[in-house]
Amino acid sequence: MAVQSPVCDFGWKAVDFDLPGVDGKRHTLASARGPAGALVMFICNHCPYVKAIRARIVRDCGELAAHGIGSIAIMSNDPAEYPEDSFENMRRVAAESGFTFPYVLDATQDVARAYAAVCTPEFFGFNAALELQYHGRLDASKTSPVEGATRELFDAMVRIARTGRGPAEQTAALGCSIKWKHS
Repeated sequence: MAVQSPVCDFGWKAVDFDLPGVDGKRHTLASARGPAGALVMFICNHCPYVKAIRARIVRDCGELAAHGIGSIAIMSNDPAEYPEDSFENMRRVAAESGFTFPYVLDATQDVARAYAAVCTPEFFGFNAALELQYHGRLDASKTSPVEGATRELFDAMVRIARTGRGPAEQTAALGCSIKWKHS
């Protein structure tokens, strides 16, 4: 089921976390951020929207590092219901895709709730003061790449790195709903 994220709540402060990564280390907001800001992504392994843009996420995060933006990807889905999103499969996907950023597991789903994340992929771009300045999509791609698509996330994050402010016009993220655990 496709879900659209809400619009950017400019200035909302990033919530800290401490989550296990596929690299065997624990990662926090402080360890993931760069001097000019942070990109917090909610992704998973099984979602066709994420699969369609994985290579471009890797490209953009690599290029954003040169602008002082640190990146982290969080997987919050329930792997009991979606085995493709298991921690072991997260390791495999990170290795096969060449992730250069931490890929971490939000097993309690508390971080997804704290960020009010609703879909994968969903991108939260923060400035150096960790104030939200971008909440939207990577680009116009959905379940297949759009050739020549404007690099919306990348352009917004470069602007944030330079000025501390995100663009006024943003397009909401669209993707698979977060797979919440049943209580």
